Amino acid sequence: MTTMLFRQVAAYAEWRKGIIESVANFRTWLESNDLSDPHIGLRLAHMLERLGEDRLRVAFVAEFSRGKSELINAIFFAGYGTRMLPSAAGRTTMCPTELGFDPEKPTAIELLPIKTRLSGGSVKEYRSFSDEWTSIGFDTNDAEKMKIALQHISETVRVGREEAERLGFAVEDDAEAQAYHADAEGKVEIPRWRHAVINFPHPLLEQGLVILDTPGLNAVGTEPELTLSLLPNAHVVLFLLAADTGVTQSDLLIWRHNVMVDSTSRRNSVVVLNKIDGLWDGLKSDTEINAEIGRQVRSCAAMLDVPQEQIFPVSAQKGLVAKVTNDNALLKRSRLGLLERALSEELLPGKRDIVRTTSERELEELHLHVRHLLLARLSGLQDQLNELFELRGKNKGVVKYMMGKINTEKLEFEDALQRYHAVRNVFATLSNRLFSRIDLDNLRRIAQNTHSAMDTAKFSRQLGDAMRGFFEAARNNLKQAALDSDEIAAMMEAFYRKFSVEHGLRLGSPPIFSFFRHQKGLDSLEEWSNTHLGSSVKLFSLRQGKLTQRFFEEIALQMRSLFEIANRDAEAWIKAIMAPMQSQIREHQAYLKQRLESINRIHQATDTLEDRINELMQMESALKTQIEGLSAAYLKITDSLDADPAADKRVA
Repeated sequence: MTTMLFRQVAAYAEWRKGIIESVANFRTWLESNDLSDPHIGLRLAHMLERLGEDRLRVAFVAEFSRGKSELINAIFFAGYGTRMLPSAAGRTTMCPTELGFDPEKPTAIELLPIKTRLSGGSVKEYRSFSDEWTSIGFDTNDAEKMKIALQHISETVRVGREEAERLGFAVEDDAEAQAYHADAEGKVEIPRWRHAVINFPHPLLEQGLVILDTPGLNAVGTEPELTLSLLPNAHVVLFLLAADTGVTQSDLLIWRHNVMVDSTSRRNSVVVLNKIDGLWDGLKSDTEINAEIGRQVRSCAAMLDVPQEQIFPVSAQKGLVAKVTNDNALLKRSRLGLLERALSEELLPGKRDIVRTTSERELEELHLHVRHLLLARLSGLQDQLNELFELRGKNKGVVKYMMGKINTEKLEFEDALQRYHAVRNVFATLSNRLFSRIDLDNLRRIAQNTHSAMDTAKFSRQLGDAMRGFFEAARNNLKQAALDSDEIAAMMEAFYRKFSVEHGLRLGSPPIFSFFRHQKGLDSLEEWSNTHLGSSVKLFSLRQGKLTQRFFEEIALQMRSLFEIANRDAEAWIKAIMAPMQSQIREHQAYLKQRLESINRIHQATDTLEDRINELMQMESALKTQIEGLSAAYLKITDSLDADPAADKRVA
């Protein structure tokens, strides 16, 4: 285990802990000062929950036999003195494997049977049903027994061709092909498990690191959740090549379709040119060997269209041996240290930026919301004081006039509230229309129509048209929902401004919302479908019933998940856009009522004027103290967000 990476991950965990403490203190301060409300409390609770569940995710992606498991062993588990994950020639990791630590779960490897694909449920859904998983416990103090337990991820099972295809595996007739193929008995060897989750208290995993080890091209293609959910959520993706083969056609397919999906992927990807020890030739000098490695790096960089600096030549196998045997010379020659340094430098800053940006935006909105509330209270209080100052020495007729004036303001505000309720009705209508676009029942109807069209299709072109129609209808719904959200935002912006001008409220601008990331998710889903199901080869090679089954088990399920997220995000925005207006209206109503009560009390007994002035001045002082306290509490949060998590952990 690299000391630098451990220190940086530990520093990040400490940084995140500091943010959690600051946010929790901020929430406590708001509650103790009676400045919280259900909306603010819910948003802060969600933020704390999100920060508490935050994980650093590193994914290893490659075609089989590129040395992914060996590299994981070398970087993270060399301290156990043996190979923890199975690593040998050929295929070893047969199913997507997550390594992490949850203290509330036993130390074990949990395995989801491959047959669960037949149910149509996603891996994400199955996580809620522990009885569907096979759990095998192990003792972390016994490295050999732990190694035996982890060997289960390499297990396979032989099934008939038809069953293999029903489970989503494309069976090739060519026995030499890298894809799954039937043997002389008509049996196909497939993974025994669909997904594996390894839970054990490794120091890095305890700090929140999650490692994802992926199988090769064929397994990636049969599990859309891997490429559409797990990989996009990784903060760094290590893409492995073999130095002796360079970039093969299957490598290029994985790179283009599963790794390099957008500009963010390019920034978060590290290319590892593994197995450089295969180029170590005893008849060549170190200069000649390094030149040959350099040529391979340049060639790979050109093929993948990435800078040469993004490619790290290493020998994972020699690096592991060097760490286990404490051979520093061999470790240096393996170049593993250079990759480890790059990994620590890439992983932490990128992840920190994501957490900081998301938290800053949300906390700033809450801070401004509460600040506007306090400033509105202060402004109202100062208006009351000015009115009372003017009443000093005045007769009861003037006081009565002031009462009439405030009553007039109150009636005008009540008239304005009628307009507010009218706007709320329009807001509700537009909101309902927005949600009808992304409603799951609506998506279900689109899916049913697509299913009927695919069932009745007589030609492969009609099958392709039906699948394209599914995406077109879903995309159109998202576009229409985006137009609805724009209309809501424009209407509320105008109403915020009008209400602020007419009644002196401090509303600022309503929060904005975009369906862009959901539309990008749909684009990625369609690209996956076109590659794995909608290509001309698949349309001709897969039986109609099998193609329809795979489309709805894999694509429609992922689309439902995407729309569920869109619904949740839109609902949170709808609540957020109305909360400031509702708070300010309540405040203004209370302010007018308080003014009227003050003048009325003074009208009834003029000797209470000075008492009321003193009372309001004390309230003014308390409000100013609250505003200063709010600024101080918010400053503590921004300080914790801006802190350098590695400042005290840097390696000299």
